[in-house]
Amino acid sequence: MLSQTSFDAYFTHAAARAQTSSNVFSVLVPPLSPEEYAEGIQSAQSSTTKLQPIQSSILTNEKTRSNLFARFLIELNEGFNLLLYGLGSKRQVLDRFAREYCAKAGHVIIANTFRPDFSLKELFLAIEGLPGLIDPDSTPSTTVENHAKRIYGAFAKPSQKRHLYLIIHNIDAAPLRSPKAKSCLSHLAMNPRIHIVASIDHINAPLLWSSSECATRKPSSNGIHATETPNEDMVDASAPLNPNPESASRGFAWLWHDLTTLEAYDVELAFADRSSISGAHSGSHHRKGDTLMAGLSSGTAMTETAALHILASVTQKAKKLFSLMGNKQLESIQESGTASAGTVDLQQYAIGYDVLFNAARDNFIATNDTAFRSLLGEFRDHELIVAAQAGAGGSGEILWIPMRKERLDNVLQSVQDD
Repeated sequence: MLSQTSFDAYFTHAAARAQTSSNVFSVLVPPLSPEEYAEGIQSAQSSTTKLQPIQSSILTNEKTRSNLFARFLIELNEGFNLLLYGLGSKRQVLDRFAREYCAKAGHVIIANTFRPDFSLKELFLAIEGLPGLIDPDSTPSTTVENHAKRIYGAFAKPSQKRHLYLIIHNIDAAPLRSPKAKSCLSHLAMNPRIHIVASIDHINAPLLWSSSECATRKPSSNGIHATETPNEDMVDASAPLNPNPESASRGFAWLWHDLTTLEAYDVELAFADRSSISGAHSGSHHRKGDTLMAGLSSGTAMTETAALHILASVTQKAKKLFSLMGNKQLESIQESGTASAGTVDLQQYAIGYDVLFNAARDNFIATNDTAFRSLLGEFRDHELIVAAQAGAGGSGEILWIPMRKERLDNVLQSVQDD
């Protein structure tokens, strides 16, 4: 007969499912409108308590920067690729390194992977477009893997004297996180005539590569002297390379460097929604039909400017219906005791479809259901009015306006003034 030990008894009674809260901070805090964001930034910049910006010596000291760039070039020519981390944008520093040093040593390609329209195939097409690299009469590649093989083979030829310096801003960006993208880049990174200088900013970026990928070294290339700046005359065209891309090893041969600049990420964040916590995170996902974000697929609240543009293009009856619904939503907010309604969960102030229809009929806005739905359709198409099915204990459809109390009040005042 089996009996539990004290250890077994403890784990039996202490076992419980981990509870995860759904009160995510980015959901509980409502996003700012572009007007509110611009006003807040301007107020912060004009504050009398503004601190003087701190600049790294890499940006201010020419000697420090020159010594660093010379070291970078030596390490690249020794068969390493460079991975740069640290707080602050590294874009200007890397672009300067590319112009002042890499451009004198070979071909330079700069990849801005933080752009939403970036694609790995376009990067490879830009490399293949370098003068004299790929025979224009050759069969074009159809996949990124074939592009990578063609590029590797082109730089593995003994006749290829000029090296390629590939500057990748934010190699930890979403387009380069996939296994296919990493495999193609690791293939190119092992070519002694291809040198990669990449920056990272995500805290989990080191997890993208295994220890073997980080430590794998390139094949030997004896034609470049690490103590001098390479040029076409110093490169040994007969350096032993593996011309077969299929059998080439894969890896990155990273050397890590702290490149803290403390510079603002203005260019990198130009395509992000900085007024919203969830919008500023490129990896965020919104559930389909998530009503906590007021039904907006973009994850941003309706702005006053957008609402007024929509209202300017609809009929007078549609404006009256919006005013009627908006006033009822404001009444619900006031009755709930939430003065500012600073939550994104505006569904709690929704009005039933039947209730709104009866109110519209009493005010001679819509006399039948067809006319009522036609008026609602104008707003629902532009997501100025959001609909959802009532939850437990309710029946039918409920409607609400995805705007906070202050914004909705201002819009209604503008409609009344017109």
